[in-house]
Amino acid sequence: MIKLANPDITSKEIAAVVKVLKSGTLSLGPELEAFEKDFARYVGRKYALAVSSGTAGLHMAANALGIGPGDEVITSPYSFIASVNCILYQRAKPVLADIDPTTFNLDPQQAAAKVNSRTKALLAVDIFGLPADYKKLNALCRKHNLELIEDSCEALGARHHGRMAGSFGKISVFGFYPNKQITTGEGGMVLCDDPRIHRQMAALRNQGRSSMGGWLAHHILGYNYRMSDISAALGRVQLARLPAMLERRRRVAQNYKKLFARHLPEFTVLQDVPGVERSWFVFAVLAPPNLKGKKRDHLIKGLQRSGIQCAHYFPALHLQPALRSLGYKKGDFPVAEDVASRSLALPFHHKLTGADQIRIVETIRRII
Repeated sequence: MIKLANPDITSKEIAAVVKVLKSGTLSLGPELEAFEKDFARYVGRKYALAVSSGTAGLHMAANALGIGPGDEVITSPYSFIASVNCILYQRAKPVLADIDPTTFNLDPQQAAAKVNSRTKALLAVDIFGLPADYKKLNALCRKHNLELIEDSCEALGARHHGRMAGSFGKISVFGFYPNKQITTGEGGMVLCDDPRIHRQMAALRNQGRSSMGGWLAHHILGYNYRMSDISAALGRVQLARLPAMLERRRRVAQNYKKLFARHLPEFTVLQDVPGVERSWFVFAVLAPPNLKGKKRDHLIKGLQRSGIQCAHYFPALHLQPALRSLGYKKGDFPVAEDVASRSLALPFHHKLTGADQIRIVETIRRII
């Protein structure tokens, strides 16, 4: 079986985790603090808070910015569902705007058309490791006095005209699920430059407890969104190894692109954008229009039967059963729907060999 994802874990990560286990300090300890400092330095932000997941981080961001009932937040219909759920957790209204057909990121022009007096924030997603158009999105936020939340959960190590992904929003969020550029098993990181927001999110993460208060003094309604020192130790070693891991992922992606150009030119691979450096999260392709929907699903099943893991990445959010209450319908976001009906993610990880990639491409050719 060729796996869809496979975390890159070495003896260094194992030794770091064992060291924490032997220390007796498994939570809110020195490894957590060190990981946060290392991560903030890497991205170029003043503050970082390690959390239990990227979803938890997005929820904390929405909460800390005061998003609540009656507010609207503009975001993308083509993303993981957490990008919308974090808004719903605050009882605010997600307002979706269609995506750019080349980058698959939120289209700034479509987003601008959704702004009204109730709009409180814009949540931009760096889909498939490609930073959104932050020049235009920041201008839109400044024009209408909107908060910008940067969902960089898929984009660690990416750059937008020289600036690191995660350095644009009022608050930015990363995720460390096992298929991400680095992993902590489960986990995430929330970053900002405002000390007040940092204190607020630190309390939200730890059941509403302030660092200035007593041991069990709870000042606000909070959550258990902490990351353990075990996970932090794993993440800290992973972060130190990130440049080499990103380069390996880039080489795997480039080989895929060559193989598709040579053998499957009718498929669309993820496009480069001038001045923007993608951090390869997954290798997703678009099947040609004659293989959309059920025919694309047939291809996925055929690959799986052949011992090749692959997945539909991503379904359109507004058509998800859990989000029907938002009132959207098929046809509301034609670009996102077209991309969702043709996209599939192929195996992508450090252990993937050139022979594996040839087998994957040849299997696709045989099935179609």
